Amino acid sequence: MIFAVIICILVMMIVFLAILAVAQIKLAGMEVKDFWSFIKANDTLNKLYAFSIKYENLTPQQQILFLKEADTVFDAFGKVPDMLWEEEYEKYMKILDKYKDIKLKRWESQ
Repeated sequence: MIFAVIICILVMMIVFLAILAVAQIKLAGMEVKDFWSFIKANDTLNKLYAFSIKYENLTPQQQILFLKEADTVFDAFGKVPDMLWEEEYEKYMKILDKYKDIKLKRWESQ
């Protein structure tokens, strides 16, 4: 009986915390979907940052993949307030610079 009460209380606390998190996201002026895409894009940003440091010259296929992933990251970061990702600003700018370089190289080659 006590075990059931404890489980019920824990479930209620989890639901309350989820509702509170959604409310805070809404108060920040974002949609939950946008916030979730930002979280996934943040992980992708870290991977792209590591990739851009390791590889200076990319094959055309790697360039296309890099540009596609970078577009996704830029889109997701553009939908959330800047204060959420100011810690990642340096990585973001490094990816943006690499993105611009690749775009320029591809444009010159065409």
